[in-house]
Amino acid sequence: MDIAFDDPRRPENRLAYRAAVDRPRLALPGGKHVAVWPVVNVEHWLIDHPMPRQILVPPTAASLLPDIPNWAWHEYGMRVGFWRFLEAFERRGLRPTLSINGSVCTAYPRIAETAHAAGWEFMAHGFHQVPTHRVEDQPGMIARTVAAITAVTGRPPRGWLGPGLTETLDTPDHLHAAGLEYVGDFVVDDRPCRVATRTGPLVALPYSVELNDIPLLAIQHHRADEFVDRALANLDRIAAEAAGPGPLGGAKVMGFAIHPYITGVPHRIGLLERLLDAILARHDVAVMQGGEILDWYRATGDES
Repeated sequence: MDIAFDDPRRPENRLAYRAAVDRPRLALPGGKHVAVWPVVNVEHWLIDHPMPRQILVPPTAASLLPDIPNWAWHEYGMRVGFWRFLEAFERRGLRPTLSINGSVCTAYPRIAETAHAAGWEFMAHGFHQVPTHRVEDQPGMIARTVAAITAVTGRPPRGWLGPGLTETLDTPDHLHAAGLEYVGDFVVDDRPCRVATRTGPLVALPYSVELNDIPLLAIQHHRADEFVDRALANLDRIAAEAAGPGPLGGAKVMGFAIHPYITGVPHRIGLLERLLDAILARHDVAVMQGGEILDWYRATGDES
């Protein structure tokens, strides 16, 4: 599909280019240098659809439905892995952001209700775990997702993450029109920035496709400890930049993403615990939810 360069829906037109060295220096409260944004993703995989991910390739590489082994791989995360996450965060007094399909609220109400009671922030993640491009009625799907989350939490979600970070050219307009305030799909910077829509700007928060257990462990097949090593190396670097006098100085955000069926298994959960302990041991880091980062960023007055 050809897209005219002057089409305001083009991502590069919605998200004006700003060199990191040209942006104003920002400061986090309390003299912190980095806001760490943990995101837990919980999803509803439909048994009568192709599975979003596969751990076991089907015999002869033929796509088969129902795909029991790969559905069950994910289901383990909802039955067991999520509860390991809950314990890991609660024991450390931390409240992550929950990226949640709207249908999880009714398909897995025990998870949705428990996360809400624990003070986790809900970030809408589509209604089912299917690519946004396959949704015929995007405004209707977004409204349905917002309504499902509101029914559990008593308030509409402020943030959105597309399933697989998928968007069409019109998605930002639909999101802002529905009352969403921030989005994680545009992973372009170490700090928030603005995404233009027809009805006003969304704020893009720094989610991650590198500090993310799907590409790192399920796709690239790194050893599990690579997740922790990479996250801590990332944190060391951006904290040093943030504290320094150079053009890359000023507060930054580090998001990382985990899924119950990947990091919530017995042989990997200890890595999450080690990462959280290392983060908490630092004096220059604040662990924040998406809405808290949004409010801080807006209060800085930065328009870039």
